[in-house]
Amino acid sequence: MERRMPKRLPFHRLPVFPVLVAQLIVLLLAAAACWQWRGSVAGYSALLGGVIAWLPNLYFAHKAFRHSGARAAREIVRSFYTGEAGKLILTFVLFALTFAGVKPLAAPALFGVYLLTLMVSWFAPLLIKTFSRP
Repeated sequence: MERRMPKRLPFHRLPVFPVLVAQLIVLLLAAAACWQWRGSVAGYSALLGGVIAWLPNLYFAHKAFRHSGARAAREIVRSFYTGEAGKLILTFVLFALTFAGVKPLAAPALFGVYLLTLMVSWFAPLLIKTFSRP
């Protein structure tokens, strides 16, 4: 018996895509603002902080939204758990690599843009509702 493969939406059609784009825009604008007002060290530190927040979210979105439909409920739950675990591990590794390998580093800029990028997801229901209208 042949197992049916569920239809997958392209990544840019997923409901989480506008949130990821908004996070990317916010992190780039914040890094540019830090670069302009605080100098190059604060600029690349801010960029790293935003990337540390954005890449794990990108990974989670890729993992969590691979399956759809009522028949794939077990796979959906499993993919959310593995996506969240991978997101936490990736965040830890990126922070560790940044603090171990990047000198000099402006920690306030790094953590500020990290938190700012994460805060974009607080407004995710508004972004998804706004951009997913036909």
